[in-house]
This record gives sequence, C-alpha cells and structure tokens, in this order.
Amino acid sequence: MKKVAVLTYNGAALFELGCAVELFGLPRPEFDHWYQCQVITFEQGPLVSTAGVGLSATVVDSLNGFDTLVIPSWPTQGADIPPALSSAIQSFYDNKQRILSFCSGSFLLAQLGLLNGKQATTHWRYAQTFKTRFPQVQFVDNVLYLLQGNLGCSAGSAAALDLGIEVIRQDYGSDIANAVARRLVLSAHRQGGQSQFADAPVMQANSRFSTALDWAVQHLSESIDIDQLANKANMSRRTFDRKFRANFNLSPKAWLTEQRIQLAKSLLEQAQGSVDEVALKAGFDHAGTLRHHFRKALGVSPTHYRQQFLRSK
Repeated sequence: MKKVAVLTYNGAALFELGCAVELFGLPRPEFDHWYQCQVITFEQGPLVSTAGVGLSATVVDSLNGFDTLVIPSWPTQGADIPPALSSAIQSFYDNKQRILSFCSGSFLLAQLGLLNGKQATTHWRYAQTFKTRFPQVQFVDNVLYLLQGNLGCSAGSAAALDLGIEVIRQDYGSDIANAVARRLVLSAHRQGGQSQFADAPVMQANSRFSTALDWAVQHLSESIDIDQLANKANMSRRTFDRKFRANFNLSPKAWLTEQRIQLAKSLLEQAQGSVDEVALKAGFDHAGTLRHHFRKALGVSPTHYRQQFLRSK
C-alpha cells in the first residue's frame, strides 16, 4: 500500500488541500489497492486555513514511512520554514521519494533549493513573483503541470487534479486513473505539461451527443465516419463540429485519434498483444500509423511506452 502525506500549516489554502484529500485520501473500496493517506503538519497548536476554517492534522517531526509527499500550497512571500520540516523534506528528496506540489506549493520546494536547475510551474498569478525570487529555476508558463522523475508541480487550483490523475495512472494504470477522473467529473481532455501521459476520460452527460461519443469509444477498432457520429448525435455536421470545438477544443477527427491513443496506451500497459495487434485493436490501420501518432502526441514509440509503463500482473 502506497502511503501519502499531505502537508498542511496555519494559513493553508483550503481548496488545494481538499484536492489532495479528494485524490489520495478518500476510501475507494472498488479498487483492490489504494493509497493510505494522512494529513500532517510540523506545527504545534491550532491550524486555520483560508476563510478561517479550522483544521485538524497529525503533528509529525519526520516523513519516515511515507512514499509520497503532497504540498498543496505555501506562502509566496518567503515564510520561514521550520527546521524540522526543512530537514524532513530534504531527507525525503535525497531518498528519491516522490514530492508533489500544487499551486503555490512549488514555492516551498524552490525555497529549499530542490528546484534549482529544474523546470517548475505555479499559478499564473504568482509567476512573476516566482521568477523574481528563484531565477535559478527554469519556470515554464502555460502548462497545467510538470512531472519530472520524483518531483511534480502543478499550476493553480484545479490543475492539481490533472497532476494527481497522472500520478494515479503511473501508480495504478489507466483504467483506475480514468475511473477516478470520471468520479471527479474532469473535463474530457486538458492539455498540459507531460500531457502525453494524461488520460482523456469521456464527458458524461445525459444527451444524444454524449451517447454518440460513448458509442464511438466502444467501437474504436472499427472505421468511424464523422458524419455517422453527427447522425448518432442527431446533429448536422456543422453543429456537431461546433459543439466539439466548444467542449473539447478539438475537431472530431482529432478527438477520435486521442481516444485511440488512450486505448492503445491501456493495451500496451497490459501487454495486450504485439504493437501490430494493439494498432488494429485501437483502430489504426497498421502499426506504422500508431507509431506516427504516438511519436507526434507522446514523443515516444509504443515499444518505449510499454517498457516504461508495463504493469506487472
């Protein structure tokens, strides 16, 4: 069982803290394996989050026993870091344990020097402050998140969910990550840093449009004509295309390709046949087409992806 520590402190941002708990702390009995999560603090005394909401957390003096540390937020103006917290995070990092920051949480990692020479991001409101305070960090604009080795950071607020879903996917696979994303009612596709490994859960809604998309996902191995999809949605082709752009910022054809890539990723993770067989099952005409789209979207070959993410049975 993977053990996650969620760091909080007096004045913590409640939304990002809630995101961490929602991602890693909720019981999910539908899965055979899940995280054991604990909200911790290195501060004694009462804790109050934004809007004056009181918090209760387990007081600790180390991070021993945890596999992942989540830092949902941190003051952006140079708050003092308790020596015990500084030492604990440094040891955690030196032991190559995973550390994730949400929103302004990257300020704590940068203040400790753990992001020096590395890429990082944070909420756009804090971008200039971050760049000014930490010129030795390679700040990246216009990404939802970055995940590099054992360090991850997300941009503001809801982007924490995107990073969390990616971490769940790496830990437990696409099927479970997609199930959690559906529970969270995440949008169908959000581009961002490391988007090559993010899943694209299908939008759920009680409509002919969503029914048509569900049908497409269930028949990806077949040849699917966009006009056929529009008819299933009871829309003209022009209206269908316009609704796609409004919902996904993608054309229907690009969306189909994305869905086929997601299916191919899942099949590769589960060792479901050769690359040629995966290509056909995912709806590509041959392995060469699959390789083309994989390299274009992910920057890696299907074989390399399988080697990196193959799950033991």
